[in-house]
Amino acid sequence: MLRGLDAIIIDLQDGGVRFYTFVATAFYVMEAAREAGISVVILDRPAPLNGRRVEGPILDPDYRSFVGPAPLPIRYGLTIGELARLRNERDIHCDLTVVALQDWSRQMWYDETGLPFVPSSPNLPTLDAMTLYPGACLIEGTNLSEGRGTTRPFEYIGAPWIEAESLAGQLNRLDLAGARFRPVYFAPTFSKHQGELCAGAHIFVTDRERFQPVAAMLQVLQTLKQSYPESFSWRKSWIPGRQRPIDLLWGSDSLRRHIDADLPVDELIASWQPALQQFERLRGDYMLY
Repeated sequence: MLRGLDAIIIDLQDGGVRFYTFVATAFYVMEAAREAGISVVILDRPAPLNGRRVEGPILDPDYRSFVGPAPLPIRYGLTIGELARLRNERDIHCDLTVVALQDWSRQMWYDETGLPFVPSSPNLPTLDAMTLYPGACLIEGTNLSEGRGTTRPFEYIGAPWIEAESLAGQLNRLDLAGARFRPVYFAPTFSKHQGELCAGAHIFVTDRERFQPVAAMLQVLQTLKQSYPESFSWRKSWIPGRQRPIDLLWGSDSLRRHIDADLPVDELIASWQPALQQFERLRGDYMLY
């Protein structure tokens, strides 16, 4: 496919999250270009969730997949160009050029850039959905709907066996920073629970600077497991003998084991901080802005 090419140009709007597969696609293109002796040019794009916040555990290499292509935290606080520079120097080693942005600064959210928001995925149609995505995508690893097949993917979570008012009340009592919940009913037109009436919670981000989507979703998952122990379950692997979807999304089996053991979520959050701090120091070497 690459025979006769001089260069490959990558012009993709990244989601700023490890399991957003544009990242894996870019890495695989860079690896193929290295093998073919072709240059790669990345036209950088803004980090949609700003370029300051990092969050979540570093992926265990044993759980590398298309939704976890490299040892990165879930939310890495880099543009796609900065991330490519990091991975290229440390692992891929292709002939890479990054065309830098103009007039972008790290504290900017996408709606502060002055650029029109163009959905880069049909299931991330708004910046609200993208803001929730680092945490709400973990619902994909369960038997709940994450809102795919509705007009509010990743803002709605639910299942036919949930009591909406009760769940929303429980989640609001957690007093999660920057988030509120309201009861919601929806029937997905595709994906999990297609055509079934689901009850659950609509997640509202009331303060995106304080909201921590990964930590918040751990609290939500634990509440679901405690409240619906007979109904809640983790999705099984589509391929026999492979890791479960939740483990691939999380980057290890620690989340699933922690929630199943009903251990305090704060302990799990504390466990990834040393590695996350090390990544924060590393990423400073590759920042362009």
